[in-house]
Amino acid sequence: MTQSSHAKHTIFNLPNNLTIARIVMIPLFIAIAYWPPALGIGVPAITNNAIARLGMLEYSDSMLRHFLLTFLFILAAITDWLDGYLARRLNITSAFGRFLDPVADKLMVAAALVILVQWHANIIMAVCAIVIISREIAVSALREWMAELGARTSVAVSYVGKLKTAFQMIAISVLLLNWQSLETIGYVLMVIAVILTLWSMMIYLKAAWPYLKQP
Repeated sequence: MTQSSHAKHTIFNLPNNLTIARIVMIPLFIAIAYWPPALGIGVPAITNNAIARLGMLEYSDSMLRHFLLTFLFILAAITDWLDGYLARRLNITSAFGRFLDPVADKLMVAAALVILVQWHANIIMAVCAIVIISREIAVSALREWMAELGARTSVAVSYVGKLKTAFQMIAISVLLLNWQSLETIGYVLMVIAVILTLWSMMIYLKAAWPYLKQP
């Protein structure tokens, strides 16, 4: 069996390994975001203890943390595109990959949004996070139900859905960077992403409506 043929008969091929790597990034992403010294939480009561204070106060809001989070998120976004491209280019698509790829994408986005809601505790960020996460749950359920009917292609990813993903990834990346001068741009991009999110959901619901209204 050639190497190419072997890749087609195993779930641990290059595209799927990239998807798995994206999921592995999530615990690292969360650890960096919630590392006690990074957020200034868990500061010891005995503040004159040099060992206890190490990293707790001096680096409570280090830009290194934001750079690392933004880098990981962008890297995850790149692998999201790359694994699909390689799967098609190398002709090694698999059921496992088709299942895991959207799951990995949604998990990373959800983790990033939860973190941003904590950093930006306001109604705009909260509503944006709720809409985006709720849409992903609703559309995933819709696709699963349509697949049971043998009509999954009716709710395939649309152009608006791809545009939504692009704005969403850029907005989250900008906000994770946590630069005050870019904050307004981040919010504007996030609001646009939410509008596209609702628009794309309406497209999917419209496509599924003939099936939904059946007795």
